[in-house]
Amino acid sequence: MQINLKKDLLPHIIGIVIFYLITLFYFSPVVFDGKIIFQNDILQWEGGAKEILDHRAQTGQEALWSNSMFGGMPAYLLSFEIAGDITNYITKVLTLGLPHPINSLFFGIIAMYILLLSFKVRPEFAIIGGIAFSFNTFHVISLEAGHNAKIWAICLIPLILAGIHLAFQQKKLLGLALFTLGLLLQLKFNHIQITYYTVIIVFIYLIAALFESIRAKTLPELAKVAAILLIGALIAVGGNISRFISVYEYGQYSTRGPSNLNTTSDGAKGLDKDYAFNWSQGKAETLTLLVPYFYGGGSREALGKDSKTEQALRSNGVDNAQIRGFVEGAPTYWGDQPGTGGPIYGGAIMLFFFVLGLMYAPKNYRYAFLSMTIISLLLAWGKNLEWFNYTLFDYLPGYNKFRAVSMALCIALFAIPVLGILGLENVFSQPVNSKTFKNLGIALGSTAGLALLFTLGAGIFGFRAPVDANLPDWLIGAIQDDRKDMLRSSAFKSFVFIALSAVLIWAALKEKTSTQLAGIAIAGILTVDLWWINKRYLNADSFEYNPSEQFFAATPADKKILQDEDYYRVLNLNNPFNDARTSYHFNSIGGYHGAKMRRYQELIENVINPEINQFIQKAQAGDFDFESLHSLNMLNTKYIMAGPSENAVFENPLANGYAWMPEFIRNVKSNNEEISLIPEIDTKIEATVNTDEFGTIAAGVGTVSLKHKSPNIMRYEVDASEGGLVVFSEIYYPAGWKAFINNHEASIIRTNYLLRGLVVPNGKSEVELRFEPQSYFKTKSINVAAQYVWLLLFVAGIYTEVKRKK
Repeated sequence: MQINLKKDLLPHIIGIVIFYLITLFYFSPVVFDGKIIFQNDILQWEGGAKEILDHRAQTGQEALWSNSMFGGMPAYLLSFEIAGDITNYITKVLTLGLPHPINSLFFGIIAMYILLLSFKVRPEFAIIGGIAFSFNTFHVISLEAGHNAKIWAICLIPLILAGIHLAFQQKKLLGLALFTLGLLLQLKFNHIQITYYTVIIVFIYLIAALFESIRAKTLPELAKVAAILLIGALIAVGGNISRFISVYEYGQYSTRGPSNLNTTSDGAKGLDKDYAFNWSQGKAETLTLLVPYFYGGGSREALGKDSKTEQALRSNGVDNAQIRGFVEGAPTYWGDQPGTGGPIYGGAIMLFFFVLGLMYAPKNYRYAFLSMTIISLLLAWGKNLEWFNYTLFDYLPGYNKFRAVSMALCIALFAIPVLGILGLENVFSQPVNSKTFKNLGIALGSTAGLALLFTLGAGIFGFRAPVDANLPDWLIGAIQDDRKDMLRSSAFKSFVFIALSAVLIWAALKEKTSTQLAGIAIAGILTVDLWWINKRYLNADSFEYNPSEQFFAATPADKKILQDEDYYRVLNLNNPFNDARTSYHFNSIGGYHGAKMRRYQELIENVINPEINQFIQKAQAGDFDFESLHSLNMLNTKYIMAGPSENAVFENPLANGYAWMPEFIRNVKSNNEEISLIPEIDTKIEATVNTDEFGTIAAGVGTVSLKHKSPNIMRYEVDASEGGLVVFSEIYYPAGWKAFINNHEASIIRTNYLLRGLVVPNGKSEVELRFEPQSYFKTKSINVAAQYVWLLLFVAGIYTEVKRKK
């Protein structure tokens, strides 16, 4: 069989060009002007990763430990590269050179396009599905926030399923190659929560495949394909084995791991339930999939000119500047979540197609993608469906490690376009008769009809929000009227977009136009719909030439501290544990990360926060009680910043320094006992040691000097007139740190709840602390080899497919 250029290649080339142009023009400031999306999370990441990136650039070596955040932590979740890793080159090639992070959305369109083609969907309809999936508001809003890894992980889901589906369609080698590639890259982006949701999607698909195999009596073939895919999964894991094992190892010591303290949730693993379910979508908020502004959009939205709110502000004598500021960020959201960046919306047209899919898609796929959608909604409702989600949290393995359960809507935003486009394809694949138009009317009525009903009956809703309690009575009614207007306007737009799409489908079924023109026209309508919504959140104001230059520009306070070239830590009193700007310039007590070390988080909650609060209260009265900073002193907190000005810097004369030999040892038997002692002792004179874990340790007498410091190696010289315990102001982490005294390995003990300690002999000693995690060093070669195995598979898969077509 010869390849027909016009039939086999041209439609796909047109599709790729359309996808590329949409990405190019939406993100034109990035592509043409060299600007960057202002992403707060990425700026925070840059601050936390600065030390690692600098070390890599200066030495060509990987910094596996970072001293810049939370007193010190493994670098695996900050910035992690492996020599010989080819995945960065792969993504660059597959996204045609588009810059990061916008290349993720382009890849997402291509991946969904490939998935739909694997289901034998015609290209013009697959284009619609690709746009709907990749340019939904969840992706764009997340991109604006800087959740780049999450978006990449989601955009790889269609490729993973495409590979699986092709393998079941007798294209085993090509399917294996695509599945392995998708999983390889998803694991690289290291968003475990999205990978967890991917497993749910794949599991549901495989259940459907199992039932189909039982019906068709092809269980041996199913087992064969499953075995092939298992090989692909092993290759994908192998291609990320260093990252995977290192992160898994760290997870046991992070806030995702078990508690070290005996509390009411004794020894519980995972996150606190209230924290995990804080962002739970309201059940009725699901309607934003049809009417994006049903619940007012984001927490802060710009209102239209001459809105009810603006009129109320003017009539009550508010000055123009305040009016402008309020209406440009009005509190329009009235849903159940504490806040939201915007509505979850993938195009009302796709719900119209989704209903068609429920009637026309093949039964096994119909039930599979419907099940994915339902489960997605149930998971996203979180605490609003306690009996279901709390049970999963308590019993489903791994589920209690995740937060922001509304993220589960990514499953629905994937499944709805797939089932919708499968429905659309099968409408045209089957004979056209009166039932066809009847079903078209049912789909139209259940979506466009519902949108019209909301347009006409918007006044039946209350539009009350918790934030209204902070507004004057005369303003509450106005803001609620504006919420109602937003719902009505949004519902009418959804009605119009669905109706236009229905007309185009009707015309194509009646052969008054071609399916190609109808498909491209619907893709255009969908693009306009999503473009209009997304531009409210990611627009020209979201791009800057160099946001990091301004964000990290040294303040007078920074410059004053930077004059001190010694080794120390800095505490920024301005939101210290949710900000990594300080980490850009200094080794910080605080930082910005969702998976701090568990012991450090416990110290923050039980000791550091109370110390800070007490210190601030006394300082406001003119009493700078540095002596009371027991934990901060042992963490070598030499400077405290209360603002950006030079006079907002306070030098702590009682910081313990980088290492010392305490005079007394307090023996403890439990973590609870040990952490309770930290606020009571002078940590420069006394130290705690858990004798059940480390035995009895003697105190000593001597001095310690720092000779070399880098992320992975610290060298000291100890002069001990009496051998004993040396306490280092470094975080204890047993999975990789090694100690050497005069070139002989020695055991590191944990002291003062979370610091490293070492027993040294009398006299002078050279002490070296090295971070050499075997989870990294023993797996590097496997990591690279597995990636090249995939490359061979991919070449072989493409070759066999081209050969088959010929």
